[in-house]
Amino acid sequence: MKRLTHERRVQMLALASGLPAVALVLWELGTGPYSPKVVWTAGLAVVGCWLGFASATREKVASPLRTISTLLEALREGDYSVRAKGAAGSEDALTDVMHQVNAMSSTLRAQRLGALEATTLLRKVMEEIDVAIFAFDESQRLKLVNRSAERLLAQPEERMLDLPAARLGLDEFLGGQAEQTVQRAFPGATGRWGISRSSFREGGLPHQLLVITDLTRPLREEELLAWQRLVRVLGHELNNSLAPIKSIAGSLETLLKRDPLAGDWKEDALRGLSVIGSRAESLARFIGAYATLARLPRPVPAAVHVAEHIRRAAAMEPRVRITVEDGPDVIVSADSDQLDQALINLIRNATDAALPEGGSVTLRWRIERWLLVIEVEDNGPGLAATANLFVPFFTTKPGGSGIGLVLCRQIAEAHGGDLTLANRENGPGCVARLRLPYNA
Repeated sequence: MKRLTHERRVQMLALASGLPAVALVLWELGTGPYSPKVVWTAGLAVVGCWLGFASATREKVASPLRTISTLLEALREGDYSVRAKGAAGSEDALTDVMHQVNAMSSTLRAQRLGALEATTLLRKVMEEIDVAIFAFDESQRLKLVNRSAERLLAQPEERMLDLPAARLGLDEFLGGQAEQTVQRAFPGATGRWGISRSSFREGGLPHQLLVITDLTRPLREEELLAWQRLVRVLGHELNNSLAPIKSIAGSLETLLKRDPLAGDWKEDALRGLSVIGSRAESLARFIGAYATLARLPRPVPAAVHVAEHIRRAAAMEPRVRITVEDGPDVIVSADSDQLDQALINLIRNATDAALPEGGSVTLRWRIERWLLVIEVEDNGPGLAATANLFVPFFTTKPGGSGIGLVLCRQIAEAHGGDLTLANRENGPGCVARLRLPYNA
């Protein structure tokens, strides 16, 4: 037998609840001093009322449930405008249920509106951003693409969607390194590209997001700025050396054209030639310093005992008192010669700063998480400005080349670290912090 429906069970319970009373009334009618016509008329009236009230009870219970079902179906279909009537003004259980359904509908409507606005904003950003974006599903089929990606592959979105990555020539980027830089020709452009790959889940399924950035234009702009800075610095230095050479050469030419020659012409000529030689030597040192900076080789890592190298570099500077504080006994993977060069340059700079004040230099090192931090601290006058510290050939020291700090920073960055300079917080002077990767 089929299971009774909820409405049928309610009706049966209503009939069962009224059955004793109806049976009693019919028994009283049958045994009482009533004519058959009265018995039948009254009996039919009682039974009719009994069945009518049972049906009304059934409808009273089922009708609100059908209303709630309709509301929930509308919510499931995404129609949040439907509301239940009579959900206010009463505090019974049914009204409370209606009120909660209406509240849920309002909440879902607000959430959907927010999601639609966020999705619209995201799509707008994706369309306007100058980066190619591709999203692939677990079978490496394209599911999302923006306008820059269309230009990159020279195809409209409708032709690319659902195509496998191999058909689009992008399958090689969905494996291997997540971050890479490649020189590549695409159907819509050729140049140097930054490739970035990440994962996300949609509908519980894994997807991959591929971002391709054009590095050609930024690299060209940086290259142009680098050339402009280089030409400006070279021009300044060349003018500083060639201007006095030209002036003295003109003076010597005028001196030697005199007839007869002046009595002290030989002394003047020797003095002029000496100045010319001095300026030429200065220019040669400048070019040599630039060549040193430009030819810095890639580091060749090896096991380096930090304490030993720091103490050895400190012993090479005899002009001031250098204090080497005890630190952890650690070994890092670094290029020994380049590390020595960086330490010697930093100690020399600290000594130059502390020497006029009769000060001292302190060296210390420590481990901070995954970094080895080496500090070179002096108690000199400190730094007046830090904007040009790492500008090549900029120097405030007489006879300085302006490449020491730049060379130290290049060495640090080549090892995956960095170099910073700052004034001391607890007194006069400056502290240089050389950070290098450390793996215990």
